[in-house]
Amino acid sequence: MFAGTGSDVGKSVIAAAFCRIFRQDDYQPAPFKAQNMALNSYATPEGFEIGRAQAVQAEAAGIPCHTDMNPLLLKPQSDHTSQVVLNGKPIGSKSAYDYWRRGASEIDFRKEVCDAFDRLAARYNPIVMEGAGSISELNLRDTDLVNLPMARHAKADVILVADIDRGGVFASVYGSIALQTPEDRRLIKGIIINKFRGDLRLFDDGRRMLEDVCGVPVLGVVPYYKDIFIDEEDSVALEQKRRQLAQGKVNVAVVLLRHISNYTDFDTLERDPRVNLFYTNNTSDIQQADIIILPGTKSTLDDLMELRRNGCAQAIQRAHREGKMVIGICGGYQMLGQTINDPDGIEGDIPTLPGLGLLPIHTTMTAEKTTQQVTFMFNGQQCQGYEIHQGISDTSEAILQTDHCIGTYIHGFLDNPPVISHLLSACHLCCNTVAAPHLTHADFKEEQYDKLAQHVRQYVDVPRIYEILTDHD
Repeated sequence: MFAGTGSDVGKSVIAAAFCRIFRQDDYQPAPFKAQNMALNSYATPEGFEIGRAQAVQAEAAGIPCHTDMNPLLLKPQSDHTSQVVLNGKPIGSKSAYDYWRRGASEIDFRKEVCDAFDRLAARYNPIVMEGAGSISELNLRDTDLVNLPMARHAKADVILVADIDRGGVFASVYGSIALQTPEDRRLIKGIIINKFRGDLRLFDDGRRMLEDVCGVPVLGVVPYYKDIFIDEEDSVALEQKRRQLAQGKVNVAVVLLRHISNYTDFDTLERDPRVNLFYTNNTSDIQQADIIILPGTKSTLDDLMELRRNGCAQAIQRAHREGKMVIGICGGYQMLGQTINDPDGIEGDIPTLPGLGLLPIHTTMTAEKTTQQVTFMFNGQQCQGYEIHQGISDTSEAILQTDHCIGTYIHGFLDNPPVISHLLSACHLCCNTVAAPHLTHADFKEEQYDKLAQHVRQYVDVPRIYEILTDHD
């Protein structure tokens, strides 16, 4: 298990690296995270929903993703409530208080996640487990499903991951270990310091000091990287993507929604050297962009109301009238239609809102969620993607196009070269000075997983980790 001193310390990426390392070393690994809280999700081949991070880790391990890899997914709907997805299917919404209160649910979530782990462990070895947030939240210890209690069930060796870039690494590592019970403290077999910047030799003394005060070996100090691209799990990464307009490139503005989901839809486009992609809710930037994208959202009606309040809705409509390309994906697709209706209060207290009126569709929110992988044709070529959405629109078209406006429920739509080529050529800009990427999306991802594994092998004592895994005397 790769557990953390806090959120966003890099547990997901380290776990993905070891999924690829174990696969390279001829094992059959599989990822596992008992409970995930994220708006970035993915559809399994069977048509169920799991956290995107575990789908990425499964790709790194070279296996299809499955709900047993992430049996419990919480998708925040507001500051206080989340949709609960159990074994790939939504079972309703809960407030944070009710979810964490012992005995508040008829479902034994601990049994569900343990059963999922047991099924997975019967098929794969080793299981690369990921913790969640900090392992030292004392107030949640009795209800924790994903950190040390899960490690105890799995009889897992725990590697503690800490982010040195945010500062306070000595206190966060020492405190995280010291606050454990004696039983749980014995499970922690090593420390990985992540996101180091600068000369590694400057931390040689720090490494020894940390081992002395914690009594746990430091297995590696992993430098920060910028040239390896792995799908991010948390929207905190978007804060670094608020770039400005650029000359000589196609400027793509992704409208920054409060409940944005599946923002990995834009990673392929962002990496295209012909493109300058940025996230914004600035009305001037939206109007000046060449392509405007309305992304997916967990709260379509709430985000649509906010777009009207902050002026973004009007900016998108003006840009469309001026001939700019507008694209809507999933919830963004619904917003581009004529109306969105929620008569049963699936999303909340807003019963109906007019859409932006750019596409001839009407949408009604429904309790049933669509989750499936799909293939589709675009400009005569077969493409791939997946759907995760609530709500039904009155069209049978997987992709709806009008004059310089495209809407679709398909996530991964923009990972397909025929789609990207169509969008960039439609901008009538001189983008030919830079060649298009030559790798397919699948080949590019494989290359990134190999680069990540090489990077981690270089800075982490992998042979020592193998010794830890086999030494259970």
